[in-house]
This record gives sequence, structure tokens and C-alpha cells, in this order.
Amino acid sequence: HKTVKMAKTTAPTSSGEPNSYVKLCQEFSVGGFSAVPVKLRPGCKACHLLYFKPHHVRETDDKRPADRTLFVLNVPPYCTQDSVQRLFSRCGKVQAVHFCERPGGQIHAEDQSTFFPTTQDIRTFKVAYVVFEKPSALKKAAGLKLSEPFVLSAADKPIVTGMRKWCQKYTQDRPDVTELQSELDSFMAEYDKRKKEELEREKARGEEPDEEGWITVTRHGRTPGAPRTEEPDEEGWITVTRHGRTPGAPRTEAMEKKALKREKKKRSRRELMNFYTFQIRESKREHIAQLRKKFEEDKEKIATMKANRRFRPY
Repeated sequence: HKTVKMAKTTAPTSSGEPNSYVKLCQEFSVGGFSAVPVKLRPGCKACHLLYFKPHHVRETDDKRPADRTLFVLNVPPYCTQDSVQRLFSRCGKVQAVHFCERPGGQIHAEDQSTFFPTTQDIRTFKVAYVVFEKPSALKKAAGLKLSEPFVLSAADKPIVTGMRKWCQKYTQDRPDVTELQSELDSFMAEYDKRKKEELEREKARGEEPDEEGWITVTRHGRTPGAPRTEEPDEEGWITVTRHGRTPGAPRTEAMEKKALKREKKKRSRRELMNFYTFQIRESKREHIAQLRKKFEEDKEKIATMKANRRFRPY
């Protein structure tokens, strides 16, 4: 969205202040934005203006479809999603209301947990995206005009402010132990179920060949691990060593040489060979050492052949 400078309005000082705001909003139109007056409670004389227009951007977003989304600016911190939904539900059924700190911000999924939220409430002025179920509701909302300011705080869902809000926040930060334990138990049960399903899928994938006859080797291996054979001590404890449940196969000298060769090859790929002076010096030193080693090996081989009387120099 392009930044649009809204016309500065002076609050009326007469007794008919809300009606003056209503008249101002009915004539307001800047950069495609319309305005609607709102107030916190029925007895409030001060009004607040919300600016809105249809949401049209080049990027496609499933959570903000262009033909059904209304873009709302200047949303105050105390305004809730329920208040915005009640305001624009007169134009059509509202599917969802999303709050963001700035236009085009990321829309987070709703928190499934009561005690461990993944997102924090926006405590400053914000923007809202109102998603309708039908495109016709968006056309009605674009031309919305009110005869009186809309009250944000409803009787069934009041907006708590001031000291009552902080007392409520204090109470929410100290949850009931029984409810907290119940949520933790349900989370762990769901986690165990998900891990079990993943393990079964990997096991099935490792046992059944694909269309071309290949068998996928998973990190669990084709065969299950060996059962524990360790005996507990007098107190019932089992000592777990760093070698695991079953001892690994001993590594031969050939295997050691192959492992060192692979490690050296990996290290040579990461480094620039013969780039620095010390690298050139070290490479020459290694080459001379290899020549000397080969010379000594050849001498031993010739001596062995002489001892066996199979030396034929010509």
C-alpha cells in the first residue's frame, strides 16, 4: 500500500461533537480511503476515525484474498477483533479479522495453547484485514456510511481498560495448576502419537521397495536394534557405557587409512590449495616426505628380493 497523507481534522467543540464526526466521515474520501467514526463506550464524547478501503496488492495471499479483503488503518490498541467484526458484519458475513503491526505484515496462526501463546498482542496502533465470505460484502463495506459513531465495547464482550485490565492480566499470568497440567498432558499425548506415526511411516518406507525396486534405508536401519542384555546391579541400576548397547566392529588399518583419506579430501575441498606462501611450503615438504618414504619402501623391497635370490637388475 502507498503511504497516504490524511487530511488533518479539528475536533468540534460544540455539544453535537459525535454528529459532527459522522458528517465529516460521510464526506471524507482521500486516496480511495473512506472513514467511519467509532468510540469506546456509549457515554464517550470523543470519537476515533478508522480509515478503510478494498485491499488490492500485486502479491497473492491465501489469508488476504484481493476480492474479499478490506484494509483498515488507524486501529487503536484497545480495539479487539470482535469489535471490528461487529462493525463490518452489517455489510456481510465476516470470515476472519487479522491484526498486523504494519501494512503487509505477517499474519500468524491463532494460538492453540491458552498458557503458552506463540504470538504477543500488539500494544500500539495497528492495521486490520477484514476477510468477508463473499465478494459482494466487500463492495457494500467500501461504501459504508454510519448515522452515528459505532460503539466498540459491547455489553456481552466489554473492552477492559485501566486498572481492571492490569488486574485481569495479573490473574491470567497465574494459571490454575489443574488446567495447566491438563493442557500439558494433552500436548504430550499428541506429541507421542505424532512421533509414533512418523516412526511407523519410516519403518514401512524402509521395508517396502518403491516402483523401481529400491528400498529406502532410514536412520533406524532395516533391522531393529539388539535387545538390552546388561544385568542390573544390587540397587537395580544399569550402567550405560559410551559404546552403546552392542559393541561396534573393530576398525582395521585399511579402514583407518580410508577414513583419513576421506577427511583429508574434505578438508582440501574447503581450503584454497597453494594460495598462501605457507601452503606452498607445506605442500613441498609433504611431497619430499612422500618421496623419501617411497624410496625407503623401494629399498626394503629390493633387499627382500635379494634375500630371496630373485633380484634381476638386467
